[in-house]
Amino acid sequence: MDTRALSIAGLALVALVLVSQSLFTVKETEFAINLQLGEMVRSDYEPGLHVKMPLLQTVEKFEKRVMTRNYPSEQFLTSEGKILNVDFYVKWRIANVSQYYRSTGGSEDTAAARLAEVVKDGLKGTIAKRTIQQVVAAERAELIADVLNFAGTSVTKLGITLVDVRVKRIELPDDVSDSVFNRMRQDFARQAAQLRAEGEEQAIKVRAESERQRTEILSAAARDAEKIRGEGDAHAATIFAAATTKNPEFFAFYRSMQAYRKAVGREGDVLVLSLDSQFFKYLQQPGGGK
Repeated sequence: MDTRALSIAGLALVALVLVSQSLFTVKETEFAINLQLGEMVRSDYEPGLHVKMPLLQTVEKFEKRVMTRNYPSEQFLTSEGKILNVDFYVKWRIANVSQYYRSTGGSEDTAAARLAEVVKDGLKGTIAKRTIQQVVAAERAELIADVLNFAGTSVTKLGITLVDVRVKRIELPDDVSDSVFNRMRQDFARQAAQLRAEGEEQAIKVRAESERQRTEILSAAARDAEKIRGEGDAHAATIFAAATTKNPEFFAFYRSMQAYRKAVGREGDVLVLSLDSQFFKYLQQPGGGK
């Protein structure tokens, strides 16, 4: 191969290298910044194929998706001055890639470390306002909301958006765990007793009201029954009186027959009367004396 062919091949190779170093792609899940001699010159790249100056410019790419970082157990003081061991993890993503690069140098570990300090300060302030019992019994959503509100402004300076903070575990030191849980059990027992007492009080009120209504209903029914019975007796007396007035002698005969049936002829009965007694007048004289 002659010198000219070698030169052409060398130029082609150099051109290929220059072209390969001049082109780069940005994925949907990436941010990209263009650095020229260490200085950032562009950070607003859209997904796709882009061009840069070879040799002078370099491109660094960063994750656009949500990232998660776990942190080891940290100790925090409650409002009582007691120590809690808290494990937590953080979800975050880059919001402003140029700010992120200037603040952290593009290092994910640096960003995670600075983010951890911000979150720890938030947890410290949130836990310091609560007792051990309040921290253990509190809703996690309420606790995390306070941390996010505290840390939101600080992480903005890092070019980061804090997506979520989750407490994985809260541990009490051995010397206070028993006393704390005993207090919690006592408080829950007191609340249960109060609820039972309120329920019993309500039950007594319901039973008393039911008994009162029962008494009123029975009294009203007895009153109505006596009224109806009285009206029936009065009506019967009226009919009886009318029947007596129409035929007094027959009425006297009928009553005497009823008296005989009840007074005479039962086994073991002894009845001593004079034969001329008025009680037997209808037996002695069918006409009753008439």
